[in-house]
Amino acid sequence: MAENIKTANYDALVIGAGIAGGEAALNLANNGFSVLLVEKDLSIGGKMILLSKVFPTLDCAACITTPKMSEISRHHGITIFTGSEVQKVVKKSENSFEAVVIKQPRYVVEDDCTACQLCEQACPVVVKDQYQYNLVGRKAAFIPFSIASPRVAAIDIENCTLCGACEKVCPTKCIDFTMEAEEYHITAGAVIVATGFRLFDPLKIPRYGYGQYKNVLTSMEMERQLAPTRPFNTVLRPGDGKVPDKIAYVLCTGSRDATVGNPICSQICCMYSIKQAQLLMGSLPMADVTIYYINIRSFGKGFEEFYEQAKGMGVNFIKGKIGKITEKENGNLILRYEDINENKLKESEHDMVVLSVGVLPNTDAAGIFREQKLEFDHLNFVGQKDPLASPAETNIKGVFVAGTASGPMDIPDSILSAGAASSEAMRYLIRK
Repeated sequence: MAENIKTANYDALVIGAGIAGGEAALNLANNGFSVLLVEKDLSIGGKMILLSKVFPTLDCAACITTPKMSEISRHHGITIFTGSEVQKVVKKSENSFEAVVIKQPRYVVEDDCTACQLCEQACPVVVKDQYQYNLVGRKAAFIPFSIASPRVAAIDIENCTLCGACEKVCPTKCIDFTMEAEEYHITAGAVIVATGFRLFDPLKIPRYGYGQYKNVLTSMEMERQLAPTRPFNTVLRPGDGKVPDKIAYVLCTGSRDATVGNPICSQICCMYSIKQAQLLMGSLPMADVTIYYINIRSFGKGFEEFYEQAKGMGVNFIKGKIGKITEKENGNLILRYEDINENKLKESEHDMVVLSVGVLPNTDAAGIFREQKLEFDHLNFVGQKDPLASPAETNIKGVFVAGTASGPMDIPDSILSAGAASSEAMRYLIRK
């Protein structure tokens, strides 16, 4: 590794290239600051680029995100490291941070790749596609997804058989299996933490049958079936490929539930479930869609109207907590629940169930900061020094937090949070 150590200097280091990190980097670069944007995935854009539409306007998520990603990628003031992780950050002085960034090999020379996908076609190895949430397969030589940025192939070396088929068909000879990880020692004047969130793992609630019953999906798996870059031509049951007739949504899966370690509301689950329900009513006009909920929290601008619109379209809303889900021989699912309004225990049959999973903190940043530790709140989100007066400031001067790294929020709030973080960072840098 020693011979691969490189050094570079930037005004700001942004950790995470989702919608918040990308927005913060762009704000800084547009004001003349040099930025290093580090993303652990193979593409920038975070989770938003994988969505179908956004609530409550039902605007195309990719149509919003793709121009922003393109602007970030082309900006002369932003350097992007994908497939990379920040190993440590040390504050050396009042206006200087030193960071170690490891850039993992892609086994493809990015500047030479034309995204022709011939390597993908030639590769004989098929594995699960994590960008389609394992609904379909992909090759070991692959482009992450059609609108990835950068749109460059990568080799999944863990599953690659080194057969050489991809090398033989590559027209630019850009595949290089001798690539090694590169270590960068970065100096930066400020740091923005935009590491995003994790989704709740429904395996922690075994009574819902996720992982056991094939027709129990998570909301992100359903999101991929509704997106323009979806794996199938329509919405299908994973169990048998049937088009579903009766679809149920189970809200607060892993939210407002202290027994699974997440006692708070995730803020987005009600509305993204209602959004998906509306899209399903358009995609499958004959289908019945039922949402089981504790409370509908339509707190944002236009959210209550969006909720009423869904009811007007025919979406069923049942106030009640699901106790258990069981499976019939034909793959249909029986939901046992308490109808709060009627104060009765009931059962209902559906042929597909979607678990509206909640938002959990991403604790990746916990081990990054050495010597002076970054503080987290009691729920393990990045701690905010003063959430009202300066929501972007952390306990370390010069380190700021953006987006859902500080707590659950929707896309507009994440963008506002990124604006606050970049503004505070600029003020800090100017005072150097």
